[in-house]
Amino acid sequence: MIWTPEDVARDQVRRQAAGMSAHQVARAVDTAVVRVRETREELRSPAPRGEFGPDPQEPADRWAALLSEWQRVGAHLAAAGAGVYDGDQDETGSAWAREREDRRATALQNHAAWAEQQRQRRDELHAELWVSASAGRRIRAAAARAGLSPDEMLARLAERVSIDDGGAVSVAPFTPGRTPVASEER
Repeated sequence: MIWTPEDVARDQVRRQAAGMSAHQVARAVDTAVVRVRETREELRSPAPRGEFGPDPQEPADRWAALLSEWQRVGAHLAAAGAGVYDGDQDETGSAWAREREDRRATALQNHAAWAEQQRQRRDELHAELWVSASAGRRIRAAAARAGLSPDEMLARLAERVSIDDGGAVSVAPFTPGRTPVASEER
């Protein structure tokens, strides 16, 4: 999981608290205290939730994290003697925001790399090929001579296939060997 309840709370409170006075932050703390109490009571409640009912632990964790962050923002305002909350002046909140943005950027990069791998996989061709006995003997002999398996030899041939404008398929002469090919580089 990329975002913990604390991460979400820090981001949410940082956005919501922008421009709020200490009094408004104190009201937000009071609201969070009530919600924490309510969600804890819900956790202790024996009421059946059903197989697909929401997990009461999630809102309990979220409200506990929100309470903690609202309290931190209130303490920051008191320590700084500021009249209103400015996220840019909150070193701790700013550091967490940068960390979140770094994780988000990393997650996006990882997703882009994963998506590219999936695209590459869609372009790959996996085939089971049956050839005549005489063609099979020639492929096995050429593969053995090059130190390759028959599958590797067929892959080398397939990589060198060209098609002219008239649709004629050909393979230019080449010397097969154990040089890495695109499918082996992964």
